Amino acid sequence: MGENSGIAWTTHTWNPWIGCTKVSPGCDACYAEAYDARFGGKHWGSGAPRLRTTIQNWNKLKKWNRAARKSGVRPWVFVASLADIFDNEVDPEWRRDALAEMSECDALNFQIVTKRIGNAFKMLPSHWALSFAHCGLVATVVTQKECDRDLPKLLEIKRKYGVAWVGLSIEPQLERIIPKNGDGLDWIITAGESDQGGALGREYRVGWAFDLIAWGETHGVAIFVKQLGSFFARNANFKDRAGADPAEWWPPSLRVRQMPCGVPTTLKIA
Repeated sequence: MGENSGIAWTTHTWNPWIGCTKVSPGCDACYAEAYDARFGGKHWGSGAPRLRTTIQNWNKLKKWNRAARKSGVRPWVFVASLADIFDNEVDPEWRRDALAEMSECDALNFQIVTKRIGNAFKMLPSHWALSFAHCGLVATVVTQKECDRDLPKLLEIKRKYGVAWVGLSIEPQLERIIPKNGDGLDWIITAGESDQGGALGREYRVGWAFDLIAWGETHGVAIFVKQLGSFFARNANFKDRAGADPAEWWPPSLRVRQMPCGVPTTLKIA
């Protein structure tokens, strides 16, 4: 769970705990819930207990941090691929512990992805700008309505807490989405739905990706096209069932995989 992630836009994934509650249409075929079920877990849903991961898993952050200081390369770390750091059903002490670990491991570039960006107003520590300059916040939205609702919250949190960079994870993208305000936004991930969650994968249209690429160019926002989804992959007879291999059909203009601008990816070796 975590080291050398197969997710194209990160290096490692780190889960301080496992479990969540579905809050969006994007959660309908949740891959994390399916992963948990395969191992007998019952950590999904309101009132379900969340599972804190092992001390060995928590210690991975310090291991990666030491390796980064030795190599001079800052890896990306996706936080809570099997949970949500701002889940209000999690013991607040767990969140404080996780944030303390992230604050200490400042040779890593953390990508904190959440479907509950509104909760961040009350859950982020007041000293965020001072202690978490190596951390970015990413709000997951899958429809235009969700984008209109959550993007203003994300941008306000960036201003209020001095967050280094913020992004949108539009995965799975379920319809055409165009942000109405790009002032302060740094990154957008777009992706079609895979069949990992037990479903066949809902439709994703390549035109949606091209619209976001064009919007990003106009507004100076980095765009990352992760995958075209299982629906597209089946119809195109791709070998990669998630449509995540740019070598399969993707025209050069679609092979856009930019990371947030201005985020340092190297550091001086002590």
